[in-house]
Amino acid sequence: MTAAVIDGKAFAQGLRGRVAEAAARFEAETGRTPGLAVVLVGEDPASSVYVRSKGKACLEAGMESLEHRLPETTSQADLIALVEALNADPKVDGILVQLPLPKQIDDKAVIAAIDPAKDVDGFHVVNAGRLAVGEDALVPCTPLGCLMLLKDQLGDLSGKNAVVIGRSNIVGKPMAQLLLGESCTVTIAHSRTQDLPDVVRRADIVVAAVGRPEMVKANWIKPGAVVIDVGINRVEAGEGKTRLVGDVAYDEAAEIASAITPVPGGVGPMTIAVLLRNTVVAARARLGLAAEAGL
Repeated sequence: MTAAVIDGKAFAQGLRGRVAEAAARFEAETGRTPGLAVVLVGEDPASSVYVRSKGKACLEAGMESLEHRLPETTSQADLIALVEALNADPKVDGILVQLPLPKQIDDKAVIAAIDPAKDVDGFHVVNAGRLAVGEDALVPCTPLGCLMLLKDQLGDLSGKNAVVIGRSNIVGKPMAQLLLGESCTVTIAHSRTQDLPDVVRRADIVVAAVGRPEMVKANWIKPGAVVIDVGINRVEAGEGKTRLVGDVAYDEAAEIASAITPVPGGVGPMTIAVLLRNTVVAARARLGLAAEAGL
């Protein structure tokens, strides 16, 4: 068996097109475009690149991008004051504070200060709680993107046995909740799971989100399983060069799985696309407008 390649780049492109259409309809209804405020504290190179990508994607979707760049020395109080000002700004529909934050700032306190209705990252405990009890919520972008790819590949997920490797608040836990919401039987596995390969081997759906390069081997995969690789790890490639790999040993796993996401080009492109989607969803919900179909 050679696995079908799940093209996250192509799916994300389609989603961004639908978001652009929804943003245009929102502007026609309200007289303004949906607005996303992104806050970057410090000059972390990876975060700076990501923030620039978000800003560009916003503009391409016909949305307003509001960037706030603060010095590394910014205090927690000053950052929370900015968040509170963005909460009160009617032109801002989504607020994203780029993580990680400098050591003098408690990221949990900052996330707690964001209005849950504008929490397009889906990290606020109110949104996490709503997701857990099956209510409408703003959901973290990466796991929601994974779910979209799974449903596009498999259709109805009901009754599938799913294993999520990783228990982070950003990916693992919300991914498990989303799969439960689709009536999967879900196991969350992690570094202390006994007989981890055997646990994974029972799964129809494997979501790997542990941040360990090529940890999941072919003999962990049930023949015909669908594999979603969330990992993005930079490893040595010889001659002073590096390359990106996932948490799954792709080449060997692709001989066993029925479908698999590549790294890069799988889950990665979905994250920004879903962020744009969440911003439009938040904008409509805040104004009491009907939800957009197809998002």
